[in-house]
Amino acid sequence: MKIVKFLFCAVLAMTLAACNKPAGELVGASNDTKFKEANPYGMIFIRKGAFMMGANTQSAVFEQPDNIFMTTVEDFWMDETEITNNEYKQFVNYVRDSMALDLLVKAGLTDYAIQPKNEDFDEENYVLNWKKKIPWDSKEEEEREALAALNFPGTSILNTHRLTYRYEWINYDQAVLNRNKFDATVGLYPEGAEARVDTAWMDEEGRIHEQTIIRPVRSPKDFMTNKIICVYPDTMTWTRDFQYAYNDPLLLMYFSHQGYLEYPVVGVSWEQAHAFCHWRTKYYADNSKVGAHIYRLPTEAEWEYAARGGRKMAMYPWGGNYARDAKGCFFANFKPYRGAYSDDTGTATCRVAQFRPNDFGLFDMAGNVAEWTMSSYQSVNNTNVHDLNPNYAYMARMDDPDIMKKKVVKGGSWKDISYFLQCGVRTYEYQYESRSYIGFRCVRSYIGD
Repeated sequence: MKIVKFLFCAVLAMTLAACNKPAGELVGASNDTKFKEANPYGMIFIRKGAFMMGANTQSAVFEQPDNIFMTTVEDFWMDETEITNNEYKQFVNYVRDSMALDLLVKAGLTDYAIQPKNEDFDEENYVLNWKKKIPWDSKEEEEREALAALNFPGTSILNTHRLTYRYEWINYDQAVLNRNKFDATVGLYPEGAEARVDTAWMDEEGRIHEQTIIRPVRSPKDFMTNKIICVYPDTMTWTRDFQYAYNDPLLLMYFSHQGYLEYPVVGVSWEQAHAFCHWRTKYYADNSKVGAHIYRLPTEAEWEYAARGGRKMAMYPWGGNYARDAKGCFFANFKPYRGAYSDDTGTATCRVAQFRPNDFGLFDMAGNVAEWTMSSYQSVNNTNVHDLNPNYAYMARMDDPDIMKKKVVKGGSWKDISYFLQCGVRTYEYQYESRSYIGFRCVRSYIGD
């Protein structure tokens, strides 16, 4: 009886709601106007606000002083900590498993793909069957031979250099050019419209090739860049960055051993971080019915605003002007004094979230590892950007000179002195380089206001 009354009330409410919308009037295309975005797992909501962007003190690196100015950023979500080895391994394992399934399908084992019923198998277009268990320890020769292609020849050791992620994105910087503006009066792109994009392919030996091309624009797909990137972190950075130091234990174990799962991932280039964001967006879209903005790297302004924790002129994320509290305890993992690394409880990297968060609830916005941002680097960025959501970004192409491939790095790391831990201090690294002291975290723009 209660169920019948409930259904009656629901129908009555819908009827009354419909009656409030007069026929023939503009009432909108949907009734779902009260959407509120759910909190993404592991992320902190950063409320929009204004702050003074730029270094609080004189630059110790460049003679050209920073242009400090008031700027405003809109709402966004940000990872509570840097991306850990454990989280990045989820990406690596996805790439490994997708390649394994693909090898099995190409070996003729079509059960590892999803195909329409009562239709012949299409060898060019198929969907991997993720519900099918990968037979890593199979005794079937056909399956073993197919999966052996992922290993070093003649061994059962995974060849991590073969783990590549293919993806593509729209080059909006090309789409917004005046010469490429879609002409709605004729329904075509103008004559002479062209996009400068990169294209990538892999040869029979497994070598990745990239080329910058000029593509005539006839449809939106002509703005697409496709990329193939090796996803496994460069573990050699532990020795390459510090050649006259014994870092072999970290080289051998840092990414592979479970004891380092909750440590920030390092040895990841900006390009690999960009690929991770694309995969994370795809993974969310494939497993969620609710749409959302893409995952991406933060702009320099977003990162700095988040680091300040709502304090407009904070020098460090914890708000004070010093790296130690009144008891002499350090606020972050960095290089104190003249190299007494262990005085802050860490030597190299340490587990994430070991120090107190800032006022936004974000951990390790200073020290531990420095972090990639979306923004491209110039000696003084603030002179050429808008004061609302400022960002100087350039997606460098293959044939661009190296000077155009610099990306802003923020936060300082375990090997840096306290100066680099300041919220407003900025440095850079080339987008194709990986370091043992640079990691990253993701952001996602907020839907609504």
